[in-house]
Amino acid sequence: MKNIIFIAPPAAGKGTQAKFISKEYNIPHIATGDLLREEIEKNTEIGIQIKEDMDKGNLVSDSILESILKNKLSTCKNGFILDGFPRTIPQAISLDEMGVKIDKVIDIEVSDDKIVKRMSGRRVCKDCGASYHLEYKKPGKDGVCDLCGGELVQRKDDHPDTVLDRLKVYHEQTEPLKDYYAKKN
Repeated sequence: MKNIIFIAPPAAGKGTQAKFISKEYNIPHIATGDLLREEIEKNTEIGIQIKEDMDKGNLVSDSILESILKNKLSTCKNGFILDGFPRTIPQAISLDEMGVKIDKVIDIEVSDDKIVKRMSGRRVCKDCGASYHLEYKKPGKDGVCDLCGGELVQRKDDHPDTVLDRLKVYHEQTEPLKDYYAKKN
């Protein structure tokens, strides 16, 4: 069994790298951002709260994340890759208290300037969720998804001001996880 955590700023490539490792080890890639967006799409009370927090660049409450994640982890019998959880020391402690053993922690380093450029240029299809970039992965036709013809939009959490807020939160709350896991070897 392989239980792996990715630690990195938003848009550092965690999801891309996790997909490679997921395929190699045949374990699920659990991206908390995807789990949260699924809740938003359901338009539940929790989904509405999550959307408000994400639009402001804030972290979603620990209790909401832990509840959603605990349900998902219960289905993972051969390991998993966590992408976006834990984001804080209390979340890491909560994961420990759930009895989840972590085998590897992978830290991806990317400068803040590159993160802002990556995120502010990102566009996603409103219909199928395909991802594009205005500089690195342009669609064939501006504003139109190559896969389904849907409209490409910039997510609210990809606007430069929100990105800078998210990076500040990352440096203050998530980066300390590097030391936390280094001490746990």
